[in-house]
Amino acid sequence: MLDLDTCYRVLELEPGATLEEVNRAYRDLVFIWHPDRIPKDNTRLIEKAQEKIKQFNEARDQLRQHIARQGRQSSQRAASQRQAYRASPPPHSPPPHYQSNPYTYRSYHGTHGPQQATQHSYAQHHNPTYSTYQRQRTAAPPPPEPPRTTPPHKDMSGVNLQGANLSEKDFEGRNLSHANLSHADLSDAFLHRVILHRANLRHANLFRANLLQADLSYADLQGANLIGADLSGADLRGADLRGAKMSQGNRLLVKLTGARLTGAIMPDGHVHT
Repeated sequence: MLDLDTCYRVLELEPGATLEEVNRAYRDLVFIWHPDRIPKDNTRLIEKAQEKIKQFNEARDQLRQHIARQGRQSSQRAASQRQAYRASPPPHSPPPHYQSNPYTYRSYHGTHGPQQATQHSYAQHHNPTYSTYQRQRTAAPPPPEPPRTTPPHKDMSGVNLQGANLSEKDFEGRNLSHANLSHADLSDAFLHRVILHRANLRHANLFRANLLQADLSYADLQGANLIGADLSGADLRGADLRGAKMSQGNRLLVKLTGARLTGAIMPDGHVHT
């Protein structure tokens, strides 16, 4: 197991990095070192890349757990402070001082007698209900609870993100089947293993997007910009790629290592077999 300092070094981060910074660094390094991007005949470099990916995964998992642990400890400390505050006795305050008024006292004394007046005064200062009321009036409000964060939901099937700016966003493993992403900016987005089955990606900008092992079966990619995208291991069976930007001249600028293209309509209109 890697120690925290090593984890930060592996992901090329400074100690104390946020969860967002950890995820971004992980995505960038996986994109650079993914074995599918290396020629199959270079076994030495493939083995090195596989070892790098293992280190990236372990470092990311360790730092995620560390950050989550810090968040739980902060919440527990806040809860303990609130509990201690509520359990502590209220600050002692001296009984109120009343200035003697001979006229009022004589009138009260004449009606109830000195003993009843004394009993009334005692009950006013020693009755439990009265004391509780006084504490409630003088006690300060408890500190606010820390904001709660909920993890994003992975099922985004059918969502409408037409024309949205999603550049560099992380959608790893999300279900975006049947989603409307036409004209959306997904440049440099991390779409590893994302499900885009029958999604509308017409004229979407997927420049340098990481689509490793993504499910793009029967997706509409007409006119999409796929220059620099990595589609290694992606499922493109039945996808419509007519007019998609994938090359410059005779040079293919999309990585399709291990991609499944059976039945896909290619940019020039022919069906891949």
